[in-house]
Amino acid sequence: MLRVGIVGCGNIFTMHATSAHHLENAQLVGVCDIKKDRADKAAAKYGVTAYYDYKDLISKDKIDVVHICVPHYLHPIISKYALEQGVHVLCEKPMSIAYEDAIANVKIAEEKGVKYGIIFQCRFNNTSRLVKENIENGKLGKVLSARVVLTWCKPDEYYSLSDWKGTWDKEGGGVIIDQAIHSIDLANWFINDEPVSVQAHLANRGHEIMEVDDTGEGFIRYKGGATLAFWAMNNYACDEAIEIRLCCENGKVYMSYDDARIEFNDGTILSTTQDAGDIHYEDGKDYWGFQHIRQIADFYDAVENDREPFISGREALKIQKLICKIYEKGRW
Repeated sequence: MLRVGIVGCGNIFTMHATSAHHLENAQLVGVCDIKKDRADKAAAKYGVTAYYDYKDLISKDKIDVVHICVPHYLHPIISKYALEQGVHVLCEKPMSIAYEDAIANVKIAEEKGVKYGIIFQCRFNNTSRLVKENIENGKLGKVLSARVVLTWCKPDEYYSLSDWKGTWDKEGGGVIIDQAIHSIDLANWFINDEPVSVQAHLANRGHEIMEVDDTGEGFIRYKGGATLAFWAMNNYACDEAIEIRLCCENGKVYMSYDDARIEFNDGTILSTTQDAGDIHYEDGKDYWGFQHIRQIADFYDAVENDREPFISGREALKIQKLICKIYEKGRW
């Protein structure tokens, strides 16, 4: 039975706490938040100990695995401390704001012999799995071009309710690092090649009270010749389904997080829809999907069986490097 602690009892907490609570090989023993009322409420709900300093949670409760669900700028700081203490770390995306911090923590994890995972739950969607399987088995052939479109709604009120979102120093960006990172990650994962050039343009076109990007577009070229174009904005009046399109040697892919359709050149069609699973994430957002539990279960299994998790820190460096390059090229 793995002893589990969670640092951060904000919005995303429910996805981790619910998953840990339902998995039979884990026991949630402590939660932590610097906001005492949030920590106390979460602790009371799950019958565990409340902490207000992450170092106390890690040292006093003798946990095996810590989930990190805090503002972006704290991800590498808390990850580093836990890894150095020999605790396995499962951190929400992104790994960090600066790429150098992400590299440093991967190195620490490997030196300490502990597992380091980063949440990209959309890779566990039925839709994503269908597409990846048909790329890896060769049926779709090589990905020639990909495109990603995201149009969501994050009004000024969304940023006014947070003490860290919408800032360069604490969030590290806006629509690209917070919302579009998942769909860009999927496209990059499907292409599975090394980016050799990145063009990007970022802007704040519709918000008055935040300083980061609400719009981003760009073009990425890969070593093997594939290309990825993306356009993301959170000034829309509602959250539309994301669009990922792939043009492959042997067919085309049309997908969102919830639906995927593969049309092969020979006329064959494969399709699937997302599985909501059999647990309910209280106050969870639809656009987070339902597959946190799949990734968390994989991470716990990796700890128990001493193997690499499906999305290790080293694997997550690929999307971290790409996102940082987009900001390097596109930030105004």
